[in-house]
Amino acid sequence: MTAKSLLISRLAAKEALIGVVGLGYVGLPLALRFSEAGYRVLGFDIDTAKVEKLRRGVSYIEHIAGERVERAVRSRLQPTADFSQAREADALILCVPTPLNPYREPDLSFVTGTVDALLPHLRAGQIMSLESTTYPGTTEEELKPRIESRGFRVGHDYFLVFSPEREDPGNGRFSTQTIPKVCGGITAACLEAGLALYGGVIDKLVPVSSTRTAEMTKLLENIHRAVNIGLANEMKIIADRMGVDIHEVIRAAATKPFGFVPYWPGPGLGGHCIPIDPFYLTWKAREYGLHTRFIELAGEVNSAMPAWVVGKIADALNDRGQTVRASRILILGIAYKKNVDDMRESPAVEIMELLQAKGAEIQYADPHVPVFPRMRRHRFDLRSIALTPATLAGFDAVVVATNHDAFDYPMIGRHAQLIVDTRGVYLEPAANLVKA
Repeated sequence: MTAKSLLISRLAAKEALIGVVGLGYVGLPLALRFSEAGYRVLGFDIDTAKVEKLRRGVSYIEHIAGERVERAVRSRLQPTADFSQAREADALILCVPTPLNPYREPDLSFVTGTVDALLPHLRAGQIMSLESTTYPGTTEEELKPRIESRGFRVGHDYFLVFSPEREDPGNGRFSTQTIPKVCGGITAACLEAGLALYGGVIDKLVPVSSTRTAEMTKLLENIHRAVNIGLANEMKIIADRMGVDIHEVIRAAATKPFGFVPYWPGPGLGGHCIPIDPFYLTWKAREYGLHTRFIELAGEVNSAMPAWVVGKIADALNDRGQTVRASRILILGIAYKKNVDDMRESPAVEIMELLQAKGAEIQYADPHVPVFPRMRRHRFDLRSIALTPATLAGFDAVVVATNHDAFDYPMIGRHAQLIVDTRGVYLEPAANLVKA
């Protein structure tokens, strides 16, 4: 039996041991899905605190129930920080970050560092799948040579695919199982093994011709959103200057049953994908002598939104005879989107930093983020405050940065001296309301 046939038969029989490397917002749901589908799972993470929590059956991601973690750990999921155990796995799925460096260039150090850490423990007959969003060519140019440096022949005795994650934290309508899965292989044999890997846990698979195609597919999905949100943000600025409510405009336009899809403006882009992924393609495009003007323009518009919001806050305070300096400002919601605890690239944090730099006293309220977390680039020693009529009245301005459903917006509207709404949650004009 060939290496491919043996691997596929083990996957089909659910005898294969699945290794998921990186147990964050992408890796943990995937590890749980494999476990719930009947596979034994090794969950790798370099963060020993995460590993210990999982071993105790504790979830550190709000929308993932602790009961799911506890069940998985009791049955088939083994969390570990010991990468030498990778030798035991039949499949290794990489779910590690792909951020930007300070020059807004791709930082693949998490990907390459993870593969380098796994290299001594690889064995023939395994499949490796990269799920981290990256530029076209990464799997072929960065992973394949590393694997082959161990003497393996990719497509013969080792199998390599790219299958981009499509997680949407907090989205109750879709799950890891029900979101269609794109998969591209280095060779046809790799693709066949990749489809066998995911076929037992995902309802619909979307095979494509190569890893580059799969990598580009993920970038197109996120660039599509970034560009359209950039258009909505630019229209917001124009409408604001003309005294028009852009949210009312979008709601009206969305009644057209064809030819229009609503995208909503906000205080900037957040999350690990939309603010970052377009720059992976613009960087790679320069290798081919191309300048991605359209994508970069959308990035400029979206990146400028936090500063534009701060300008609106300053103007609103000025109209009331106040300045940003020494003002007490409350930020409502610091997660990057509503109803989640995910802080990655949240524009609310940049707004906080800009206001603090101008001398404002900053507090925040977010039921999903009770304590401001440790972050690589941001430092605030703050806790979420309780929203009461008295606390609201004590702030010079209240900024709706993330529109969590848990907020009592009518109560906030009654008691806040000034509301700066960046999300369009307030439909009717009010004396204490400014749209931003």
